[in-house]
Amino acid sequence: MTEASLILNREGQAGTILMNRPKALNALDIGMIRDFAAAIAQWKDDASVKLVILEGAGGRAFCAGGDVRAVREAAIAGDRAPVTAFFTEEYAVNEGIALFPKPWVSLIDGVCMGGGIGLAIHNGPRVVSEHALLAMPETAIALFPDVGTSYILPRLPGAIGTWLALTGARLNGADSVHAGLATHFVPREKMAALRAALVETGDAKVVERFAEPAPEASFAPHREAIDRCFSKDTMLGIVAALEAEGTEWAAAQLKTLRRMSPTSLSVSLELLRRGAKLNLRGCLDEELVLTSSVVHEHPDFREGVRSVLVDKDGSPSWTPKTLEEVMPEKILALFRKD
Repeated sequence: MTEASLILNREGQAGTILMNRPKALNALDIGMIRDFAAAIAQWKDDASVKLVILEGAGGRAFCAGGDVRAVREAAIAGDRAPVTAFFTEEYAVNEGIALFPKPWVSLIDGVCMGGGIGLAIHNGPRVVSEHALLAMPETAIALFPDVGTSYILPRLPGAIGTWLALTGARLNGADSVHAGLATHFVPREKMAALRAALVETGDAKVVERFAEPAPEASFAPHREAIDRCFSKDTMLGIVAALEAEGTEWAAAQLKTLRRMSPTSLSVSLELLRRGAKLNLRGCLDEELVLTSSVVHEHPDFREGVRSVLVDKDGSPSWTPKTLEEVMPEKILALFRKD
């Protein structure tokens, strides 16, 4: 008998959720999303559930994101219904977590990307260990920062959110605390004891007993440069600012950006600038419009997933190929509602 991909339990004063697709790094499929929705509905008004504890199985990942390969297959087949269902229901879960009236405690002790961040970021505490690795890598597959992160990222300190969204920079646990994605740093060796205390007490404040000061962020030496360069409102402005820096760090950022989908970079930057002025619901609505146009109407998403996750050749052929060739009106057209 196959084990459930999302295991829901009641332990002590906690509702516990274990994402259980370790071979897929606990990537979200539609069945898991629907089980999340059911748990939220069941526990939000249950007075005996004082908090929720969310974890990933297998020791390697919290959740590596959504099952974008399945989304790509549906897009290739011209089948819009499963794509619409996946993103609509996933974003409803993200909003449900944000509105959940109790602490939603994420214990992140491994890879947490994309959709995984969406499951943690809208509530808290968000606890990371030294083995945590957080990223929003969407521009590499020609998607964009979604799951409500278009609301969160513009509200991180300075231009950190824009830097993370465009480059897909990977943050360790300490980095994530300093960036504002995580709230507490707890070493792996203390995670089991923290979990036990949460179950026993039903009090999220016990996290403070186990938390330690996060080591210095790896991006600390570049903090001012991040703000200088990634605060620009156009991709070409960001590129020019990085070129003007003239440092090894800036050159590395440029090299990364040049690998990404030019269309995706432009869409992502526009989305974040809009997201800074919207509430979470407004951001999710913008994202949902984009999932349709970006997944079905532009070739880069299918090509990006092919390059990174299917053939794994790392040689995508983007349309257009460079940022200089991107036409702003075509980017804006992707945001238009029917």
